[in-house]
Amino acid sequence: MSTIWTKSGSYRRVEYEDEADFEAAIAEVQAELFGPSRIYLDAKKKIGSKGGLRNIPDGYLIDLSGRQPRLYVVENELAAHDPLRHIAVQILQFSLSFEEEPRAVKTVLFNALQAQPEAKKQCEEYASRHGLRNLDHMLEHMVFEGPFAALVVIDELPEKLESVLAERFQFGVEVLELTRYENGLGDRLYHFEPFLADLREDVATAEQAVKPGASRLDASEVDTVVVPAREEGFQEVFLGENRWRAIRIHGTMRPQIKYIGAYRVAPVSAITHIAPVKSIEPWKDTGKFVVNFSEPAREIGPIELVKGGRIKPLYNLRYTTRARLEAAKILDDVW
Repeated sequence: MSTIWTKSGSYRRVEYEDEADFEAAIAEVQAELFGPSRIYLDAKKKIGSKGGLRNIPDGYLIDLSGRQPRLYVVENELAAHDPLRHIAVQILQFSLSFEEEPRAVKTVLFNALQAQPEAKKQCEEYASRHGLRNLDHMLEHMVFEGPFAALVVIDELPEKLESVLAERFQFGVEVLELTRYENGLGDRLYHFEPFLADLREDVATAEQAVKPGASRLDASEVDTVVVPAREEGFQEVFLGENRWRAIRIHGTMRPQIKYIGAYRVAPVSAITHIAPVKSIEPWKDTGKFVVNFSEPAREIGPIELVKGGRIKPLYNLRYTTRARLEAAKILDDVW
C-alpha cells in the first residue's frame, strides 16, 4: 500500500468503494484534473441508432482550449473490473454508436448544457469568439466534423492498457489515472497528472488564439514531435535504425504525428534532423512507443538553442509542426 508523507502527517492509498464513489471523486477534482477551458458533462444517456448498437458513455469532455472545439467520450473505470478487455470493448462500442447516430450525441450534449448554465454560457462565448454562429453550430461542428476521441479515467493504470488501446484503435484514446489517499482524520489527497498537461506549454489557449499576432500553434495543427537525443542514441538509433524508441506520446496526438525531429543535447544543442513517420507502435510492454520512420532522417537547420533565449534546453518530447521547423532559425522560432 503506497503512502504519501507530509509534515502534517502521512496519507495512505485507499480504494474507491464503487464506480459511484469514483465518479464523485472525478466531479470533486474535475477543474484541476481536466484543466482550464474544458467542461466535463456527467451525462449518462444512450447513444446509437434505434435497432442497432446502443450504449451509455459515462460522460463527455468538451475541450475549448484551442481554436477548434473538441469532444471526448469518457469511460470511467475501476481497475478491479478486468479493464483490459472491458475498456477496449466499451470504447469500440462508443465509436460505432457515435458513427451511426451522431445527432443523438449532439442532443445529449445540448440537453446537458441546458442543465449547466455556466457551462452553456462558456460554450456560447467560445462560439462567438471563434466564428461559430451559436451553441448549436458549435456542437454541430464538434460532433459531425471533429475526429472521434475517447478519454479513460481509471483508479489504477494497468501495465498494458495504453499499449492494448493503441494496438486496437486508429483514433486517439487518452488515459488518466486518479488515485486517492487518506490520513487518520479522513482528510483526502488525490494524485493525478492533469489532462494533456505536457501539451499546454506548446499550444495556445483559445484566448491567446484570438489575440492579434499570436504565434503559438493549436493542438489540432500538431503534426510533429521533437525528441531530445544524446549523441550515441542519435547515431545508433535515430540514424542507424531509422526509428526512435521508448517515448510517451499522448493518445489523441498519435494519429496526427507525421514527422519526428531530433534535438541533439549539449554540446550540439540544436534540432538537426527530421524524418517522416511510418508508424507509431507500442514498445514492448512499457506503456511507451516506438516511432518508425518511412525513410532515413534528413538534415535541417541546425535550429539552435540560443543563450538567453526564451526556450530552454529540451529534456522531454515536445510537439510542433513541420512547417515551423522548416522555417525556424533558432528554437525560439519553433515554440
